[in-house]
Amino acid sequence: MLSTMRRSPAKALRGAIDDFAAASPPRFAISVFALLVLLFTALFSLPISSANGAVTPLADSLFSAVSVICVTGLSTVDMATHWSGFGHVLILIGVEIGGIGVLTLASILGLIISRRLGLRSRLRAASDSNPLRTKKGPVAEGQAVRLGEIGGLLATVAISTLVIETAVAVLLFPRLLIQGVPLADSLWQSFYFATMAFTNTGFVPTASGLTPYSHDVWFLGLIMVGVVLGSIGFPVIYAVIRNPRRPRRWPLHVKLTLVTSAILLITGAIAFFVLEFSNPHSLGELDPAQRTLQSVFYSTMTRSGGFSTVDVSQLNGSTLLVTDMLMFIGGGSASTAGGIKVTTLAVLFLAAFAEARGNEEMGAFDRRIPGDVLRIGVSVVLWGATIVAMSSIVILQLTGAPLDFVLFDVISAFGTSGLSTGLTAELPDAGVYVLASTMFFGRVGTVTLAAALAASSRRQLFRRAEERPIVG
Repeated sequence: MLSTMRRSPAKALRGAIDDFAAASPPRFAISVFALLVLLFTALFSLPISSANGAVTPLADSLFSAVSVICVTGLSTVDMATHWSGFGHVLILIGVEIGGIGVLTLASILGLIISRRLGLRSRLRAASDSNPLRTKKGPVAEGQAVRLGEIGGLLATVAISTLVIETAVAVLLFPRLLIQGVPLADSLWQSFYFATMAFTNTGFVPTASGLTPYSHDVWFLGLIMVGVVLGSIGFPVIYAVIRNPRRPRRWPLHVKLTLVTSAILLITGAIAFFVLEFSNPHSLGELDPAQRTLQSVFYSTMTRSGGFSTVDVSQLNGSTLLVTDMLMFIGGGSASTAGGIKVTTLAVLFLAAFAEARGNEEMGAFDRRIPGDVLRIGVSVVLWGATIVAMSSIVILQLTGAPLDFVLFDVISAFGTSGLSTGLTAELPDAGVYVLASTMFFGRVGTVTLAAALAASSRRQLFRRAEERPIVG
């Protein structure tokens, strides 16, 4: 009792935070993200953060903070020219924090300080890397990262982030010099592009954007490599590094992520190539090689990359619809990408195939997938669709803009893609706040949000009588 009373305020605060994090990791994650958004909103509002030394309006500061922390890439101001050098440093710090994940970053710092991970930290990191950890009780054996592997995963997060971003920056550096960019600017821009690619944010450091490199195979290829490595997820990188020559030993999550991502990438590129083949504003005036390059690049960017070499507002309506679907799906779990995640889509299709064949169980690669994973997947899709629908309705009412443009930007915000038809920059303040909320919910994750809103998980000690409603 006496020792408790003698605890310093700092230790008491640390204990309270630790207890809150252990009691509800989802609520802790949302709280940390919200606090970071508020902090960066205040920092972006400072005169020192803007290039002209003026105070940035609250709506623009808040939206920029959410877009940075949620690694979305949408903006209501010109991110290249509006912010000062200090503002750009804030942007880089923010996207690194958001891309890696607040909980994972906190665990890495704790690992560096204490040189070990306690059980509570391991559980917290596992919660961030595996949505199934939001559920009480045993977790399926098919999970991507087991508790004992969290220390190795966190080391992989730190090392892979540093190595990949540095490698991409080093390879981009000579290309910028060849373009005529001064030495110091080339160094800064190469790391800026590399960071934005790996974190799947899509901001550019210059007003010209990707225009000087819009047909450059080397530059666009490196950007695509960075985006893909960031979007497949740290558990996938970790598993591949451990067993690079034995794919059969990769967890089911890794196989589903790689296979589904490849299918979506190829399908998206073919769709863009066919639908935009004769559009003079995109592929119509290009040679076959450039049409192929631009199609692959656009397909890679849709599921969270955010970079663009074409004017999205000039694309065909059919292309916008295909892009909507790809952005809603997003990238891999525990990655810098957003969306409902590719494994969610894979599980839903596997369940549909199993039902069509009359199988009671679904599975892939000689592994059975338990039913609770399907329920999680359905919940993710329904919550995501609900958020997109509600945001679209409100913004349609506020702006009166075309439905395809509104739906595109809303899904881009939810999936943290960053592509835009130009609507986001023209939104009134009320629409800015709605879209900022959409970005926040999309980044935090629909499963984590649902788990955080639930007061508690109740154990039901009885079963009701069974009756089958008519569906379909």
